[in-house]
Amino acid sequence: MDHSETPVLDALTKFRERDDVVFGPPGHKQGRGVDPRVLDVLGEGVFASDVLLLNGLDDRRESQNVLGRAQELMADAVGADRSFFSTCGSSLSVKTAMLAVAGPGEKLLVSRNAHKSVVSGVIINGTDPVWVHAHFDAERHLAHPPEAADVERALDAHPDAKGMLLITPTDWGTCADIAGIAELCHSRDVALIVDEAWGAHLPFHPDLPAWGMSCGADLVVTSVHKMGGAIEQSSVFHLQGDRIDPAVLKLREDLLGTTSASSLVYASLDGWRRQMVEQGHGLLDAALARAARVRAAIADMPGLRPMGREVVGPHHAADLDPLAISIDVRDLGISGMQAAEWLRTACHVDVGAADQCRINARLTHADDDATEARLVDALRGLTADVDRIAPQPQVRLPDPETLSLETVMLPRDAFFAPTEQVPVEKAAGRVAAELVSPYPPGVPVLAPGELITEAVLDYLASGPPAGMLVPDAVDPSLRTLRVVAH
Repeated sequence: MDHSETPVLDALTKFRERDDVVFGPPGHKQGRGVDPRVLDVLGEGVFASDVLLLNGLDDRRESQNVLGRAQELMADAVGADRSFFSTCGSSLSVKTAMLAVAGPGEKLLVSRNAHKSVVSGVIINGTDPVWVHAHFDAERHLAHPPEAADVERALDAHPDAKGMLLITPTDWGTCADIAGIAELCHSRDVALIVDEAWGAHLPFHPDLPAWGMSCGADLVVTSVHKMGGAIEQSSVFHLQGDRIDPAVLKLREDLLGTTSASSLVYASLDGWRRQMVEQGHGLLDAALARAARVRAAIADMPGLRPMGREVVGPHHAADLDPLAISIDVRDLGISGMQAAEWLRTACHVDVGAADQCRINARLTHADDDATEARLVDALRGLTADVDRIAPQPQVRLPDPETLSLETVMLPRDAFFAPTEQVPVEKAAGRVAAELVSPYPPGVPVLAPGELITEAVLDYLASGPPAGMLVPDAVDPSLRTLRVVAH
């Protein structure tokens, strides 16, 4: 295929050249009705490019010639049979993928270190989840992806499961053995979905971890806005093989997705694909070299320990994305949350994720010498100024094994059951009726249907005073919890 083509961007250009006057949505009329104070911030180009496919970029019948061609080019670029653009982020894409494999009441194996969007999908879809627990790294207090043996045990116990949902890379950059798990799933004739939200860049350089399609996954969901060059909410489904019917996937996406898709998302996905095919290897070469320099610089800073390939091995990670730089700060005597706040306040450097033990900085092809220097200088400043960071309460980290909770109700049943809000000290032994997800990274500690334990309560209750954010809990202070009523 000719990857210099950009069907959506070309259609936008033609739309502007025709100087069409539109008497339908969007109501701002390509920016003519936008408050000038808004244009000063967002720019005229954003609104000039905000055009519906129907009677805008495509013909009045929405023939799909524009979007369809752009999706064909995307599939060819990454080696998929089919690709589908989504404008609602991977939070919606992963729900759609799950529903294409397992319907209401059907079993789906799900990696328990999943993002809250996956657990939300279990609730919305009515799926019966079989949680496949991650491998907890007690030294780093970190969850690594499940291994093929873990999936095999789950399939042995639940041979009626329709598929497996695997999360890789994790928020901290550790990767699963996709090929081994795909081979196992296919030997049982079940589909493998890979939530590869952090892996949009992986197909475009051989020194990066192998990505889902090349490892045999049936359906891969990527968030291009995370590690690619498309705007927020840009997501793509990639499909191969015949275990998942593309017509079924499209129907499920229509059920959950928007009927007013953003041309801005489509256009940025289209342009990013062209950039990666034409320039991706060189751009990622530079990013990998930059990441190596940053890691080396951090390793020389007192109190900072960048996570490297020592985490790759049995019962740990199968691989590590070198562009995800996770830095243990515990030797500084502060939490990752404190480190993140200091970096933002003192240096105007924002890291991607932070927990009690670490922070994470992700490099992409967009970084340059200036951003590299800002990050390294800020981290060096953190080590020099750490004695000035005011003491604050710390999260009481539990034994990692205590985070594997028993599911005693279907998540959907618990979420929609009669509930009550109880003081946290009275919640032990009750069934959770809400998601409780420290964010970022947004992996639920409690999911609806799980039996709450004292150890988890102690951990969660210590979080907010230490700076933990739990935006999805009904009571973000975690003084109370929502539980299934007796």
